[in-house]
Amino acid sequence: MENIVNDNAAENENDQTAVPAEASSDADAPGKITSLDDFPDEGSMEELMDLYEESFKQFAEGEVVIGKIISVDKDHVLVDIGYKSEGQISIREFKDAEGNISAAVGDSVEVMIEWWDEENEVVVLSKEKAEKVKVWEAIKVAYDADETVDGTIVSRVKGGFSVDIGVNAFLPGSQADLRPIRNMDELVGKSFSFKILKYNRKRSNIVLSRRVLLEEERETKRAATLASIHEGKVVDGVVKNITEYGVFVDLGGVDGLLHITDISWGRVKHPSEMFSVSDEITVKILNLDLERERVSLGMKQLTEDPWNTAAEKYPVESKIKGRVVSLTDYGAFVELEEGIEGLIHVSEMSWTRKIRHPSKVVSVGDQVDAVVLDIKPDARRISLGMKQAVPNPWDVISDKYPVGTTIEGKIKNITDFGLFIGIDEGIDGLVHISDISWTKRIKHPSEAYKKGDLVQAIVLEIDKQNERFSLGIKQLNQDPWETVAERYEVTKEITGTVTNVTDFGVFVELEEGIEGLIHVSEISKEKIKTPVGMFEIGDMVSARVMNINSDDRRIGLSIKRLDMEDDQSILADYVNTMKESTSTEFGDILREGLQEKLNGD
Repeated sequence: MENIVNDNAAENENDQTAVPAEASSDADAPGKITSLDDFPDEGSMEELMDLYEESFKQFAEGEVVIGKIISVDKDHVLVDIGYKSEGQISIREFKDAEGNISAAVGDSVEVMIEWWDEENEVVVLSKEKAEKVKVWEAIKVAYDADETVDGTIVSRVKGGFSVDIGVNAFLPGSQADLRPIRNMDELVGKSFSFKILKYNRKRSNIVLSRRVLLEEERETKRAATLASIHEGKVVDGVVKNITEYGVFVDLGGVDGLLHITDISWGRVKHPSEMFSVSDEITVKILNLDLERERVSLGMKQLTEDPWNTAAEKYPVESKIKGRVVSLTDYGAFVELEEGIEGLIHVSEMSWTRKIRHPSKVVSVGDQVDAVVLDIKPDARRISLGMKQAVPNPWDVISDKYPVGTTIEGKIKNITDFGLFIGIDEGIDGLVHISDISWTKRIKHPSEAYKKGDLVQAIVLEIDKQNERFSLGIKQLNQDPWETVAERYEVTKEITGTVTNVTDFGVFVELEEGIEGLIHVSEISKEKIKTPVGMFEIGDMVSARVMNINSDDRRIGLSIKRLDMEDDQSILADYVNTMKESTSTEFGDILREGLQEKLNGD
């Protein structure tokens, strides 16, 4: 800060001892004698002597005196201070911020004697420093009387602000406001009143505080506010601070908390959605603790709770329109009106689809149609259903696709147990693995089909209660086992391919999908423990059809019977040959024995 008074001037501030001085050359100077006509009469001799002594009066450097402007040019202003020589001041000191000059001949002006040279009759004056002396005097008066000073914050400096109160003063950042200032540049250029915390004229040091005045003002308002408010009163306030859990409102020296749950009957994600700092709002006092000076506020309480009439407005089975405001794993919350939300459970979103997450069906902000399933105003709950707003396709599916109908659709999914075929939107029919083929042994449906294949099937069964739609592919054709007895008569000799060999027998394929079993006991006349090792898959074998059971899909075959028939045929041929060639009694006896043997077997 500029040093406006040097130490010597301060020590000699009141020392004004008169010293002889030469008369000024300016005819207009006070006390100047230029001719005999200028001498006063005898009665005025005393005044003359006073003027004469005044003209020789000596001024101290640093002293503030009143002078009169006697001339103004483009560079200087000449001021007569009653000394033997005039003093000049730079024209700059008379210019304002816009460059206008506030100096005219004859004007009185306070100036400080910066320096004078008696020998050369030179006096240097300063209007600015005289003004600063007055400012310092005003500062001392304000400080001693605990009064305020006005000033303008001109710039930011380290730790605070520089304030112009006539001289530069320092405003610490902590003393600029009641709360920490986020953007300190906002205060630059603004004018306020301040308290002087301390000052040192010699060091040109002044420390100000705005916070002290704000605290005093707040305390005055606080006392008045606390005396006037009570629970249930509706008051106006200003938003002071916004947090994630609520809004702090200045009621006039007293801060109240408007909790986020008391802002609106509806959903509020963050108070900043509805308020900004400095907003003027109207609130209701919900709770007042004078001892701790805590005030709880409410805004939604200014209007009626919409749940009071919800049961009448939204009866069960009524249709509603609403906006999706939130999604969870188990459903979607829909706003029917401000303050009333209903839940659409994930299970109530579709008649046919199994919804794993509501985001597969709706998004926040969507407008949806729904039906009220249940309402409990006391618990502030409404259960809604989206699927109930449209017909249940399972109610009409049996009429559209009666049992026995042939349908065509694409395979939408393949599992271990069958194929899912798309029928109508949201309805899939299942072809169980056992209903794919009459004859083929299919270990997995993917062996015969792939996803996206277009297939035909017959409707076998519709279970509306359990929402099951059963289809069959093999039923498109006749079951070959129904006519197998016609194609393979008992005792008929057949030839087939070995498809499997087990300990208990050999499976032989007679045609595609039709197999017969040669039991281990029907393989040979000799006793066999296991056929494993006797046959290989793919071997061609001949056997005799022993029995057919179409219901159980079984055909019994026998190699042993076929071999025995061959043996009997050979023996019969031999007997007939012997009969023709032998006529002896022994021969007859032998033929009879062989015949009995054949008949016995």
